[in-house]
Amino acid sequence: MMRGLIALAVLIVAGVLKLPVERDLTTLHRQEHFRGVEFNLDLREQIGQLGFIAALSGFRAIVADMLLLFRHVTTLQPHVLLFWDTAAWHMAWNASVAAMDDKTQPRLALRVKAQREYFAMGKDFLERGIKNNPDRPELYEALARLYKEKYKDHESASEYYAKAAALPGAAPWDRRFSAYELSYCEGREREAYKRLRHLYDEGPRERLPTLIKRLKFLEDKLGIPQDQRIPDTGPLKR
Repeated sequence: MMRGLIALAVLIVAGVLKLPVERDLTTLHRQEHFRGVEFNLDLREQIGQLGFIAALSGFRAIVADMLLLFRHVTTLQPHVLLFWDTAAWHMAWNASVAAMDDKTQPRLALRVKAQREYFAMGKDFLERGIKNNPDRPELYEALARLYKEKYKDHESASEYYAKAAALPGAAPWDRRFSAYELSYCEGREREAYKRLRHLYDEGPRERLPTLIKRLKFLEDKLGIPQDQRIPDTGPLKR
């Protein structure tokens, strides 16, 4: 609900900028014939924001309009975290799903390619948001979720949860989530075990089912001696 309200606010705030931009887009469409050209994030930087939006709008006009509006709003209000977060969410979650479900594109490889480009746009919003707000934990946490859920990159997810946890005002679960993600990284199990065991030893408040489950998994994988293992607590929920 909150994301929807923020998106609506973005559209209203940026609406005054839309008409002149649309006129420029129309001109570019007529002059450059962008349809059928392959685009990526590197090309976006080369041809500039307006040209990239014109090219993208040939594929999905609504998404292109929204992307352009979010770029305007985040430029005008770079310290409003919700604008960066909501822009990333619309690109990496909503637009990426729409790309995969696009019935007009029969080739799976091209749908997957478009999906990953939307992931990259969402990541780009969060990275630029972090550059503008380096001392705020929320966008580090959002980037960690993107790495976890979209890229399945547990190592990067762990890194950004840890960066969030190190900042004032961080959510109490960021340290725990960082250790969880690290426990899925091949070759870093020992480090993950130490971090999870440290959390466990802090007391009952940290002894949540997922933490216990990951600890027991690592105890078995690392061959931790029985007398050093945490006590059994009965069957664990999956």
